Amino acid sequence: MMDLLGIKELREGADGNNPNAPNAANYDEAKADMHLALPDPLRLADGNPVTTAKIWWTERRPQIVELFDREILGRVPAHLPAVTWKVVSTTQEKNGDVPVITKKLVGHVDNASDPTISVDIDLTLTTPANAKGPAPVIMELGLSREFMEMLMKRFPEFKPPPGPTWQQQVLARGWGYAEYVPTSVQPDNGAGLTQGIIGLGNRGEPRKLDDWGALRAWAWGASRALDYFETDPAVDAHQVGIEGHSRYGKAALIAMAYDPRFAVGYISSSGEAGAKLYRRNWGEQIGNIAGTGEYHWVDGNFLKYDGPLSVADLPVDAHDLIALCAPRPVFVSAGAAAAGDGWVDAKGMFMAEVAAGPVYKLLGKKDLGTTEFPPIETTLISGDLAFRQHTGGHTPAPNWPTFIEFASRYLHAPAAKAQ
Repeated sequence: MMDLLGIKELREGADGNNPNAPNAANYDEAKADMHLALPDPLRLADGNPVTTAKIWWTERRPQIVELFDREILGRVPAHLPAVTWKVVSTTQEKNGDVPVITKKLVGHVDNASDPTISVDIDLTLTTPANAKGPAPVIMELGLSREFMEMLMKRFPEFKPPPGPTWQQQVLARGWGYAEYVPTSVQPDNGAGLTQGIIGLGNRGEPRKLDDWGALRAWAWGASRALDYFETDPAVDAHQVGIEGHSRYGKAALIAMAYDPRFAVGYISSSGEAGAKLYRRNWGEQIGNIAGTGEYHWVDGNFLKYDGPLSVADLPVDAHDLIALCAPRPVFVSAGAAAAGDGWVDAKGMFMAEVAAGPVYKLLGKKDLGTTEFPPIETTLISGDLAFRQHTGGHTPAPNWPTFIEFASRYLHAPAAKAQ
């Protein structure tokens, strides 16, 4: 990619482990560039203002999508192979006291063009057994159940906190839940760019500068899961929410932005390349995303902003990505810097939501309702953009109850059958 761009070197990303390193991550608010010159989501490329919803939908929104496609996330190939869904198993069980039906699914991507590359989308769907009709569903982008069980055995800190799990909290509302494994669509490493759906789409050839990266591929997989939900009578496909944490928070936001079928989003600790402003000097920086460990998340053109260009040259920023979700509701979450979640920059994500607010208002929706960064544990869920920073670390768990309360304004379960 660097050769294609004619770049000899990239600037080093922030070091989040060594505070004495020359490139140590900044956690000093005085150095965080509080007054940021952000691109205006409501100004057309020719400089004219966006004054109506029609201008947003027909002119400005497509301009923003094109900029993300070309400069950051990459383009999805126009003709990808079809996905065929198969129910591998159906189990009647209980989660807590709630009877549920769990389906294990595989979405097989037609690989006739290159049989050496196999892509089988890993998806599990659980719906209330006693639902009177199709149920809303919250889909999490995460690790497979088997991998999580292994992690919890080896590392007890990965065990969920005491009390109802997020799945049980969702069931209490009469909703179902799904668990989608993004790495079943695209490996999370640079070597995997000739594998997975990216490799299959490119027939194993290297990417071009504006070809899609893993974040966009993971979001593509989420949309294919939604395709399946549209065929399952147990699911109300018009009421499907999406949730992701950390790198999967980035992918969940991208899926929400690009696929208007998702009804609500829970974007947890997504940081740089997610809901955090690139232009804000705090925690993770553009050099981390462009570096050897993460460059496969984005397209090749992105690297030039960590080479001859700078973050100030980016034609869009995170607030534009959030604005692409409008008018649908989005809840942005983070943990406390003191508890280990400073890297994702809670304030930078809040500021991005504030900057996306005018688009929501143009479309007749409510923004956050404030421009002042709130004290920790302050719940902002009265608008269609929502935010909360919890006192825990790098985890979505403490904010699940808040998200579910927020989402319940938009998602409505069918009445339960008599027991």
